[in-house]
Amino acid sequence: MAAEEIEVRGVVVKRRGVFVTWLLIIVTLGIYALFHWYYMNRELRDMSEALGTPFGNSPGLSVLALFPGGFLIVPAIWTWVTTARRTRDLRELALDGRAGDHTSVALAVLLGFFYALNHPYLQASLNGTWEILES
Repeated sequence: MAAEEIEVRGVVVKRRGVFVTWLLIIVTLGIYALFHWYYMNRELRDMSEALGTPFGNSPGLSVLALFPGGFLIVPAIWTWVTTARRTRDLRELALDGRAGDHTSVALAVLLGFFYALNHPYLQASLNGTWEILES
């Protein structure tokens, strides 16, 4: 599935194919991961503002934590944790107290150590959040 641009609550976001996202990261030797990380964090920031609970995150700083911050290891792990938390928190905002699946921060961080599998995991969570917010 290719990326599909949609408008949810006045914010333009993309519903991206999780396998395609991961494949692009592998094929581009990780360069697409930086773009994807930026756009995910930007969508999280913009949607949280639209829902009235701004996260106040900086997509640019999140990317810098991956590269060159990843050479120090700690900044990369920190941005994995904070982005996974924001993804989880956005899902909770979207569910508005209803029962539903939540993003696991621990699983997202663990998957980050295995060929950037945290990207498709978090993107799948965002895709689900966009569906919840559309309905």
